[in-house]
Amino acid sequence: MLHKEFPEKVKVFYGCIFREESLFEAVVEEISATYGVVDTQSLLMDFDFTTYYCDEMGRDLKRKFISLKELFSPEELVPVKNFSIELERSHAVEGKRRINIDPGYVNLAKIVLSTTKDFSHRIYLQDGIYAEVTLLFKDKKFNPLPWTFPDYKTPLYQKYFLELRDIYHRQLADRS
Repeated sequence: MLHKEFPEKVKVFYGCIFREESLFEAVVEEISATYGVVDTQSLLMDFDFTTYYCDEMGRDLKRKFISLKELFSPEELVPVKNFSIELERSHAVEGKRRINIDPGYVNLAKIVLSTTKDFSHRIYLQDGIYAEVTLLFKDKKFNPLPWTFPDYKTPLYQKYFLELRDIYHRQLADRS
């Protein structure tokens, strides 16, 4: 006999890397028009942890996170990631991205990121999209894993994700 239990809904967030804040604001409006109310926005942070994006996007990059108010089923990460890829392409100039948009989600136990790149610790979902657990929640904090990106280990990111987890926890409590 098959037993099918549906997972708890999750809180979707987007990590955006960009140079022009006006472009970020335009992208936030497009995300909101498609997926609903944006309920959090992180502080503007310098993104200087890697030079990976510099050839394509230039230097002096910034990062901001946003989250969506509505909770989603975890499998909806695939269309959310595909939408972000289309947004990146629509704002590209001469084939070069001007913004990198990486969605993920938080639940009570972890932070999950989506990606199009396969690696040993990533699980294939569908439509060319993979997922990875980036941070685990234990001992009242998010803990990195061997593959966790350096920026996700910083106190500033940790603070945002702990606040996001608290908001998510309240949303779950309000639903019951």
